Amino acid sequence: MNVPPRKNVLLAPVTVTPTKPLTPSHLKGLLWTDVMFRATAPLAAVTYRYSHTTYHVTEQTVGFWEYLDRTHGETDYTQLSEEDIGELYVRHRAEERPQSAEVLRPYREAVEHGGWVHPASERMLRLWAGHYERLGMHDPGLREHQPPGLGLEEMVERLGTVGLVLDQRQCGGPVYLDLTRYGMPLRRIVTADGRPNYLACALRELLPLVPWYDEVVLLYDRELDADYRLLHRVLTSLGPPVRRVPIGRVPIEGKITSARHGGWRDHTAGALLRASDATDAAAGADGDDALRLGMRLYFIATLGPGQQQSFRHDLLRHCLTVAARLLRRSRSAAAAGDLAGALEPHRRGHAYVDPYRLACSLLGKGRPAPDPSLLSAVFL
Repeated sequence: MNVPPRKNVLLAPVTVTPTKPLTPSHLKGLLWTDVMFRATAPLAAVTYRYSHTTYHVTEQTVGFWEYLDRTHGETDYTQLSEEDIGELYVRHRAEERPQSAEVLRPYREAVEHGGWVHPASERMLRLWAGHYERLGMHDPGLREHQPPGLGLEEMVERLGTVGLVLDQRQCGGPVYLDLTRYGMPLRRIVTADGRPNYLACALRELLPLVPWYDEVVLLYDRELDADYRLLHRVLTSLGPPVRRVPIGRVPIEGKITSARHGGWRDHTAGALLRASDATDAAAGADGDDALRLGMRLYFIATLGPGQQQSFRHDLLRHCLTVAARLLRRSRSAAAAGDLAGALEPHRRGHAYVDPYRLACSLLGKGRPAPDPSLLSAVFL
């Protein structure tokens, strides 16, 4: 029997900048990616690329760092919670006082040349690492120095060799990603004074990586769809199939707002984990596992890929209870089955496993007891 070769798959989710707490929208994307990574790994060679280093140089991050040094220079950030730091970020964004590229340049250079991270974001990443551990999520290197494969000038030059860039810096203008030949609009990626945006950073990271893979999967917030359509077009020109997986945000009380506006109190990752402790106690010995499985059932299977349903504490608690029941049932299941065989039907013609289809397969009346090997490999 001929066994098809394992494909090399690159998972490249949008990176959450460590400037505010993890909200339900962030958790949804992170758990979605985690299940995709762990479910695809038995079937393919998977690289989960998630580099904070690459995106620290964006104005969203270095602008916040400059604000903190200018207004809170003596603060001991090791004593602050993620909500405390998030409130400082909200104040920064409300200030509407963007600094020049010259003011921010030392911060960018410290990131590029020394892997430096501001103490506030270092504190945030430490807290996030604790959340990842509690939730059983794979840590793709939250606190590691992972520079992109291309410098900014190298990225612009590489786009220029294939005619996909309009560089107007010599006449005092910005740099545009130019996909007009495909009927797509010009998109500024570097300002006239040299400030790169998120898309420029993504190109620095992904352009040198993509040719080495058989399939590339981009997971991102639906609000970024326009930019990711442009990114998809550029990366597709390099050869491998590129899959876009947009994931809807989670409304809070019916509203979808950016974390920079606040409104996330009692809904942050830390708050949800603290609130789950009572449910964990009710789950007994299955507490940690029920938390991990229940969170995935809620943020993936219950909320789904769209963004119609507002966050509900009661439904999350219900999913934690369902998870504890599924875990108890799984102990009575037959001996562990064929893990690859259980995952294969949820690939739908591509190399990666669809987290939504897989999570939904655990639910519903009349379903057989979950395979314990599937739960431990993917959901716990």
